[in-house]
Amino acid sequence: MYLSRFLSIHALWVTVSSVMQPYPLVWGHYDVCKTQIYTEEGKVWDYMACQPESTDMTKYLKVKLDPPDITCGDPPETFCAMGNPYMCNNECDASTPELAHPPELMFDFEGRHPSTFWQSATWKDYPKPLQVNITLSWSKTIELTDNIVITFESGRPDQMILEKSLDYGRTWQPYQYYATDCLDAFHMDPKSVKDLSQHTVLEIICTEEYSTGYMTNSKIIHFEIKDRFAFFAGPWLRNMASLYGQLDTTKKLRDFFTVTDLRIRLLRPAVGEIFVDELHLARYFYAISDIKVHGRCKCNLHATVCVYDNSKLTCECEHNTTGPDCGKCKKNYQGRPWSPGSYLPIPKGTANTCIPSISSIGNCECFGHSNRCSYIDLLNTVICVSCKHNTRGQHCELCRLGYFRNASAQLDDENVCIECYCNPLGSVHDRCNGSGFCECKTGTTGPKCDECLPGNSWHSGCQPNVCDNELLHCQNGGTCYNNVRCLCPAAYTGILCEKLRCEEAGSCGSDSGQGAPPLGSPALLLLTALLGTASPLLV
Repeated sequence: MYLSRFLSIHALWVTVSSVMQPYPLVWGHYDVCKTQIYTEEGKVWDYMACQPESTDMTKYLKVKLDPPDITCGDPPETFCAMGNPYMCNNECDASTPELAHPPELMFDFEGRHPSTFWQSATWKDYPKPLQVNITLSWSKTIELTDNIVITFESGRPDQMILEKSLDYGRTWQPYQYYATDCLDAFHMDPKSVKDLSQHTVLEIICTEEYSTGYMTNSKIIHFEIKDRFAFFAGPWLRNMASLYGQLDTTKKLRDFFTVTDLRIRLLRPAVGEIFVDELHLARYFYAISDIKVHGRCKCNLHATVCVYDNSKLTCECEHNTTGPDCGKCKKNYQGRPWSPGSYLPIPKGTANTCIPSISSIGNCECFGHSNRCSYIDLLNTVICVSCKHNTRGQHCELCRLGYFRNASAQLDDENVCIECYCNPLGSVHDRCNGSGFCECKTGTTGPKCDECLPGNSWHSGCQPNVCDNELLHCQNGGTCYNNVRCLCPAAYTGILCEKLRCEEAGSCGSDSGQGAPPLGSPALLLLTALLGTASPLLV
């Protein structure tokens, strides 16, 4: 009887536990690279995919602020209290530990009272923008596994951009935009992660969720990693096989969650009103008490250990692999091309170990981007075959079209070639030069052809201004709309509102009160000069 009761209670407990458990108890942690098994031939090694444990990556980062002197306290200054913006007797003094707010306080142990935080100088130079770049660098490729969480001690900024780099800070891509008004700040419609889907999960969005309102967590800003995982693994991340399958087969998805650096661009502090209170500029500043970044070293599923030595993270590679990210086969183990491990099938995955070399062909040097060479009899030379990692050339020493050389990487680095990321609306094609600069269309500029030259505005690409508030003024009381057309009063028409509407109808009379402007008027002279059909203005 007691046994049957025990079994019933145990079954009930298992059922309740499975319901309450937010994440599956076993979905493959990949914490072992190999294990010994017994076969008919004796003990042999069984290899499996493996990866380091997810951890708090802020323990290993270096932080840099731009401008370098943006931290408050040198010289000492007063600022307004967080709760009462008109109580401005708080002091920041870098020379006094109790009053200093250096950058390292963004990463110290939270839970102390009063809380510790980094703080910028106040907006004393208004209307000059108060902007700060906070760069977090690991000098190592890492894979994000949980939400990025930024806790502000001040109000959350009105405008902010979170950016990522895959090439150690040489180039940057936006991760997410944050604003109280996305349309006004970044010309983007506001969205949230809930508006995305499996097909649009890589879309870069602007969200207003974290820049408005005074809720309980009004100090916190998220970049939602797990919500994006959930599009493939379900709301409780129970179907990890689906997520792992996507990560295995979709490089862009895997790269989306991979970074070497993060950059927080603070563009406008929390104002709270429509206008800035110029009499109390000490109420405007940035203050961050905590930044959380969880992830793991990227080791291509060939290592479970990532050591931190001499301020540097390095994978301890298994499966006969080597390199900072275990991204190539060891010497004498190039019997088949290097390949990353695979999460599938769950729970062990596939190791894709490097095997001993069987033979080699002459001088088959491909910098780890190919393990196969071919001898060209006509040229009496050996060339690499099937170059990987977006390389090409006799020795895989060049980059494919659409990619350029990563100057900070060695030739044998798998990230030696970086995608150009030319803006398709502003560039002539998707190729760039050796420095990563794209060839821009007329009126367009910038390394990625995503900026407009003076006299042009962005409308699905840079288009020449029809009107503006500098040279191409709308005449006769007209107003310029988005630089694309003049909104004319009812009595006028024309590109710059330079014509009387009655002229087109032939109904202008001497008594109508609407006479045409004189032939020598500045409006007509400017219009004809701009249209390129007039004689010189001065005769």
